[in-house]
Formats: sequence, structure tokens, C-alpha cells
Amino acid sequence: MEGQENNVAVPRYHATKHWHRSERGRVVCDLCPRACSLKEGQQGLCFVRACHGGQIVLTTYGRSSGFCIDPIEKKPLNHFYPGTPVLSFGTAGCNLACRFCQNWDMSKSRQMQRLADDASPRRIAEQAAALGCRSVAFTYNDPVIFMEYAVDTAIACHELGVNAVAVTAGYISAQPRSEMFHHMDAANVDLKAFSEPFYHKLTGGHLQPVLETLQYIRQQTSVWLELTTLLIPGENDSPAEIDALSGWVADNLGVDVPLHFTAFHPDWKMRDHPPTPAATLARSRQIALANGLAHVYTGNVHDRQGGSTYCSGCGQLLIERDWYRLGRWQLDAAGNCRNCGLRCPGRFDAAPGSWGAKRQPVHISS
Repeated sequence: MEGQENNVAVPRYHATKHWHRSERGRVVCDLCPRACSLKEGQQGLCFVRACHGGQIVLTTYGRSSGFCIDPIEKKPLNHFYPGTPVLSFGTAGCNLACRFCQNWDMSKSRQMQRLADDASPRRIAEQAAALGCRSVAFTYNDPVIFMEYAVDTAIACHELGVNAVAVTAGYISAQPRSEMFHHMDAANVDLKAFSEPFYHKLTGGHLQPVLETLQYIRQQTSVWLELTTLLIPGENDSPAEIDALSGWVADNLGVDVPLHFTAFHPDWKMRDHPPTPAATLARSRQIALANGLAHVYTGNVHDRQGGSTYCSGCGQLLIERDWYRLGRWQLDAAGNCRNCGLRCPGRFDAAPGSWGAKRQPVHISS
């Protein structure tokens, strides 16, 4: 069932195809490694996929927790049309159970009333284009769990020349993974740590499926990829783990993949942990650079050096950033360093965008 036209109500139950029936008569969701086995009327752990009418349906198709125009750097994507505005939205629920979730009011929500805006994929694409947004981002909660809505929206966006961006934890099974990322132009994947005990204890998931998603995106698609790791004091911030994580990225994804280390603040079920010291972010950045990664950033702190882009060849400052505001720009129209001519990896327009740090809520309704 496709998204409905602007003057027609968007369905509350949207049929999905990534499921099978077990020998016990239950319906098993094949979207992610959780493989939730459901009886009629039951919901999966994500809360938004349920067994209805003997099949798995998506209950949040066409329903959003709200729309906002952000700077693309906030996703964070530093090498994907810098300075441009991105229309961002999410739904409710999540297929991980991160105790440290920074968007818990949406991703952990069990209140469907949070889904205030009804908007078809076509309406979202039209509004993004009309508002001058270079891209639409599926974010705030994980687009994996509303994949059908995200894919239909991406298709509608492409028809109007608007890019599609997935901000995701990458916890998805192989077949839906190929379908979803076939329609994405860029992705920021949250690599939450580089240890299985961390994933098991603090997210309720596993590390290996995320690594497989990263390798798939990088090696088998043309999607522009950046990574984010939220550093939590005492949990995933040791020099040894940062060394292992960044070494794996260099060996398996390549040194040109940007990596963002961002600061944790106490939230959700981990209010007993302190905020991440700026020194931890700086140290982690240096470890990753020493492992050969060309573009390593710090986030959620004011750090002009850690937020700016430098040429991996000559060290020239290419894109100066002060939080989400761009300053000095030393890329030519082809995305090359004006000093040495080396290509900066990413997707760049001939000139930077001028959206700045603005955050503009938008009401979109079909």
C-alpha cells in the first residue's frame, strides 16, 4: 500500500513483507536480528510493528512525532552538502533498548499520541522541496523500524531532487538492509561501542549485526557513510577500545569514512554516569587519527578544531566550523583542497550552504 495523496487519510496499519510464519503458528518479524515472534494483537519490542490479521504491520506509517529543519551537520554529517538545511523527522519506538538513549522521549515512547503529524511521503517531499531543504532525514528514532515509510518517502524525495538520509543504529537484517539502503543517499550509523558486552548489557542488542551493516553500506552501496560513537565514561571510552574501534574502521571501511566522537550527558536510565570530559573526546580523536583515519570529529562540545575539516594531504583547514556554523571554506568547486588539490571525500556543492545553526520547527499535514 503506497502513501496516500494529500487529501486522503494515511492508513494506520501498513502491510510489510519481512516476516514469516513459524511452525508454532506465530508470526515472526524478519526486519531485525530480534526476530520477534508474535501472536495476534501483540507488538514487537520496537512497539510499532505488530501482528494484525495474521501478518506483521507497521502501525506508524504516515505518522510523525514532528518535523524540524536542522543543519545537516547536526545529524551529524560533515561531508554531505555542508551548510545545507535538512528536513528531519521520526516516529516513535525503537528496536534497541539503550539505557543511555538521548532521545528517549521519542524512541522509548509508548504513547501514540506523540505522533502528532500525519503526512504522506509525497507531502513530505513536496514540503522539503518548497522549503529549500537539500535533504530529508529519518532521525530522532531509528528509521529501521519504520522502514516502509522511510523508503516510500525517499522515493518521493528523489522524484523532486531531494536527498534521503538515514540516521540509524544499523540494527537490521540482511534482506531488509539491502532494500532500505538502496533508497538512501547518506547515512550516519551509530556504532555504540566496540564490545559485545556493552551491546548486550546496555542496548539489549549485539555488535556483529551492526558491523555487518557498516560493511554492507561501505562495500556494496554508493551511500555516503559517516559514523558516530557516543563516549560514555567508564563504559566505552577506554584508549584500548577506541584503538580497536578506529583500527577496525580503517581496516574494514577505509580511512576516508568520517568518525564522530560525541559527548554523553546523563539521561534516561544512566543518570548516575558523569558527562564526557572534553579531554576524553580529544584523546579519542588523536587515537583514531593515529590509526590513519583522515577525518575524525568531536561533537556535543564546543571544539572548533575537533569540529572542522582538514585536508588529509597537506593539513590545510578546508571547512571551519563553530558548532553548526560554517566559517572559512577552502574547497574548490569540485571539492578539492585549494592548497594541494587533493579531493576531500564526500558530497559537496560548488559553494557551501548558508543555513547556519538554525532549528526551525515545521508543521506538515496531509
